[in-house]
Amino acid sequence: MADNAHVLFSHAFVLPVFPGRRLSFLSCGDVCWWGRNGRGEVERRQSVTGGGRQGVGRGPRPREYPLLPTRVGPVAPGVLQVVKDSQQQHGLRHGDYQRYRGYCSRRLRRLRKTLGFRMGNRHKFTGKKVTVEMLTDHRYLLLVVMEAERAWSYAMQLKQEANTEPRKRFHLLARLRKAAKHGEQLERLCESPRVDAKTKLEAQAYTAYLTGMVQFELQEWKSAMEAFNKCKTIYEKLASAFTEEQAVLYRQRVEEISPNIRYCAYNIGDQNAINDLMQMRLSAGGGGGMMAEKLEALITQTRAKQAATMSEVEWRGRTVPVKIDKARIFLLGLADNEAAIAQAADEETKERLYETLLAECRDTIQAVREELRADGKQRERAVDSTESGKVSNVQYLHSYLTYIKLWTVVRRNESMAHALQAKLKEPQPDENKRGPRPQDLIRLYDIILQSLAELSTLHGLEEDHTFQKEVALKTLVYKAYRCFFIAQSYVLVKKWSEALVLYERVLKYAREVQSKAKHLNNSLKDLPDVQELIAEVNAEKYSLQAAAILGGFLSCQPLFQLELSYLLMGFIPLSERLDTFHLDPSLLGKQPNLVQFPPDFQPIPCKPLFFDLALNHVAFPPLDDKVEQKGKGGLTGYIKGIFGFGS
Repeated sequence: MADNAHVLFSHAFVLPVFPGRRLSFLSCGDVCWWGRNGRGEVERRQSVTGGGRQGVGRGPRPREYPLLPTRVGPVAPGVLQVVKDSQQQHGLRHGDYQRYRGYCSRRLRRLRKTLGFRMGNRHKFTGKKVTVEMLTDHRYLLLVVMEAERAWSYAMQLKQEANTEPRKRFHLLARLRKAAKHGEQLERLCESPRVDAKTKLEAQAYTAYLTGMVQFELQEWKSAMEAFNKCKTIYEKLASAFTEEQAVLYRQRVEEISPNIRYCAYNIGDQNAINDLMQMRLSAGGGGGMMAEKLEALITQTRAKQAATMSEVEWRGRTVPVKIDKARIFLLGLADNEAAIAQAADEETKERLYETLLAECRDTIQAVREELRADGKQRERAVDSTESGKVSNVQYLHSYLTYIKLWTVVRRNESMAHALQAKLKEPQPDENKRGPRPQDLIRLYDIILQSLAELSTLHGLEEDHTFQKEVALKTLVYKAYRCFFIAQSYVLVKKWSEALVLYERVLKYAREVQSKAKHLNNSLKDLPDVQELIAEVNAEKYSLQAAAILGGFLSCQPLFQLELSYLLMGFIPLSERLDTFHLDPSLLGKQPNLVQFPPDFQPIPCKPLFFDLALNHVAFPPLDDKVEQKGKGGLTGYIKGIFGFGS
């Protein structure tokens, strides 16, 4: 019996009464139930006390009893949970709104077919609406939710296409209004006493979100902000009323609509909201989303206003005028980007921010390069008419932007190398799964050294000896780290001598860095600590020599052999070191190392094998005179032989 079934006592019979069924009493002891067919007509389906199945009959509607109250809330899942699960499983994880729209259409068709809620037939359309009386099954609410989601997903699909076809914006607004209309219908249905309080609140928040989306696209900032704030307030209250696991979904929704609220506040006139929007955009690492394009446009517009007051930039003691708008906007946002990278919570976010900064830097360099091509006099290293040997301002600006790009590449690869190095020291839980290797770090340091080599050839900095010394010092530091990981890769393949030589090379580079850094102030401020590398190399050298001895390789340093001889005593059986005194506590334990078992194979003399080699050179005497000669008998001899006569 279903959970929401009720019981009717009649004439000593206990009869289940399901929601949505109407009971009629035909006579004393006769009870039958009536229901509606696919065309909405009332039919008698079965007689209970008649002793057998009776045919389906039509006729005047009997005396009916009202529907018994039923609550649909506890049966139905949460609105937000259904929406999020459907979106994540059917395309929105990759921003594919068309695929999600197709899923909503197919699910609507399945629901209508299952519920018998069809809109006419194949020849004629008959519109129907879900009413409160139908809320005996939570799938009727799901029907309205899927209709709203289908309209919303179509609007988002048109929003992507409207970038190239502006006329589709009108269709976009129509579909958003349709989604908001379905949301309002859902909210009205949830006002029924059959729906629990949680579902009612989620329906109100869902409707407020769709309404806010419509007002947002219409640029009605005040109305949109009110709707989004209502949605945010409801979800925050729901998050505080449930457990931590259930509240995660509500908090994620709040985080999604927070940029919309701040964007509306900025357009209303709150200038402080721009800082929050820029921080959100940088924290997201330039990722996609509904607000991504609007945030990019807003930040670019704000920086363009600030760039109007920026006219020059100073680098390496030279002031250069900046006349290119794209370069101004990039240089103004450089400090914000670097601050966001420094405050990044994890390595993945930091890497995304580095990629965003590099993409902006490449676009800016391209704009400056086009400016150089436009002026034929500045195509190469132009010589100023007043100062001989000095490159032009545009060329020097190009060198400055190239320096920013190359140094950003160095810092990004260094950050990735630190992350890989930390993973390299961690034990691998799954041996079959490929983990990080020293070869991966070698590749990163190769890219760093290549970028540093390009830094030393920048136009306008060839005569800057301080800059060239700093680049040379940084090159030595990263060469030391690259050599260190090459040595570790040799250790993995048990090439002890090669690894030992490379460790000595690392120490040589490190000492050279320490000696040159004394003459350059603050040169090692942004570089890895060389002293830590020296300590790590010394520890690795001792481990390497121990591993080489244990692996069967005898080093050619007698002093080192003497130091490790006592360490190796515990591995040598007592029978092989009787002439050497060594206090071995394991000899008094349960498993003393007395002899090697099983013993090694030893060579022993074997039984000699004799080969008669002279037989091949012996000449035997002729025996022709002793061999019996047979005469030529012909046919007579053949007949004699048959009958046994002698020859």
